[in-house]
Amino acid sequence: MDVELHYVVRGNGQPLILLHGNGEDATYFSHQIVHFQKSYRVIAIDTRGHGKSPRGGAPFTISQFADDLYDFMKQHEIRRADMLGFSDGANIALLFTIRHPERVNRLILNGANLNPGGLRTTVRFSLMKEYKAAKAAADADDSAEAYRKMELLELMVKGPDIPIDELREVRVPTLVIVGEDDMIKRSHSKKIFKRLPAARLAVIPGNHFIANENYDLFNLEVAKFLEENRKSENKKKSAS
Repeated sequence: MDVELHYVVRGNGQPLILLHGNGEDATYFSHQIVHFQKSYRVIAIDTRGHGKSPRGGAPFTISQFADDLYDFMKQHEIRRADMLGFSDGANIALLFTIRHPERVNRLILNGANLNPGGLRTTVRFSLMKEYKAAKAAADADDSAEAYRKMELLELMVKGPDIPIDELREVRVPTLVIVGEDDMIKRSHSKKIFKRLPAARLAVIPGNHFIANENYDLFNLEVAKFLEENRKSENKKKSAS
């Protein structure tokens, strides 16, 4: 890996990796870090080119971010972990789990989409308009800030590109959690949920940013999912 990803660690126990969304950093999960550090070793990572993690020279894509996550886990000797991803972070976590299912215990996808068509039409058109303006600005102004804005928008208007048939590779227990007024189409979230072999769907009040704006209920749903699956795993181990 050509960069060292910045991260914060809180608590002890089984690793729980948090992956933030587009243009954000690990601080987005401040409410989850405080809550889950009581039971888990929470590891909140700044994605390449976000927060305190350098951009590096590798491609700025969801695919590259998933590769970065694999390298991060190897570097820090994390054999397996639970994962919670939001928006682009959820897309990273999903693609990572497709590629490396042996590295994931349980998966929480908050506001994931398989492709730009999963966005509400009004949101998609608005992002495309912003992207075209940002691209024109980056072409006219060779500054790092102009190029960064274009790259961030490009992530959303051109990606991700996850074939729906590949979801069958995700056999770990998965929680698909979205807001009632999410920017991801409800039909798209249901499509993801239905194609995952071991998933459940939770829809709670709020928009795309429920982890930050409705964190009490969000944390409750996530904690319930993790605890139920942990108990189920322990029963299976005892029976064997």
